[in-house]
Amino acid sequence: MSPASGNPAPEKTAQLYRMVMPGHVCPYGLKARWLLRRHGYRVEDHALTSRADTDAFKAQHDVKTTPQIFIDGRRIGGHDDLRRFLGLKVPVPGATSYVPVLAVFAVAALLALAINWLTLAPLVGLLTLERFIAIAMMLLAMLKLQDVERFATMFLNYDLLARRVIPYGRIYPFLELGAGALMLTGLAPWLSIPVALFIGGIGAISVFKAVYIEKRELKCACVGGSSNVPLGFVSLTENVMMVAMALWMVAGIH
Repeated sequence: MSPASGNPAPEKTAQLYRMVMPGHVCPYGLKARWLLRRHGYRVEDHALTSRADTDAFKAQHDVKTTPQIFIDGRRIGGHDDLRRFLGLKVPVPGATSYVPVLAVFAVAALLALAINWLTLAPLVGLLTLERFIAIAMMLLAMLKLQDVERFATMFLNYDLLARRVIPYGRIYPFLELGAGALMLTGLAPWLSIPVALFIGGIGAISVFKAVYIEKRELKCACVGGSSNVPLGFVSLTENVMMVAMALWMVAGIH
């Protein structure tokens, strides 16, 4: 009800045109319909059920993509345009983001806690931190291994050893994965400790030189070659964690 007149507020209506074909239902059309309904719009849902229908609609409204949303007789545009119209955030393609590495660290922490729970170990303590670091190393290596060649290419932008020994960039994810697995299980410390010290030490020096001395703005290869994580604190933390874990094991504090 309108507080001024006591009359019902006018119903908000939107027209949505989206592709609904036997072999393809536009996901952005579904997302647009959900957004409209969530924001109180009654949606007049128009399905474009063939390529001919879709092409004719595009030609009629001089648009290149679907879905298309109309509100109050005005064309709003596609899904991203609708988000802007509703005051919602629109992802920027290629924008830097710490979300991938934050997800890795969050999952690593949960896995460390889960292992402690299953092994009846205290949930909070040095053992949790050790397991967190080892699991984080393995998860980060897994992301690199999704596209080793692309990771190795990005790695060449800043790693001092990879620039001199090109195959090192392709070997690095396997070394990180192996060291993390050995550290998690406590097996073969004679191997895991020098590997972690070696790759972590070179990595830390390389990142510090590129970012804090040369002041270069680069993408971090730490979560794989397709990431948009800026090189700096995150990558330095990854390498410092490896070195710290190795030194901890050397000290024999277990």
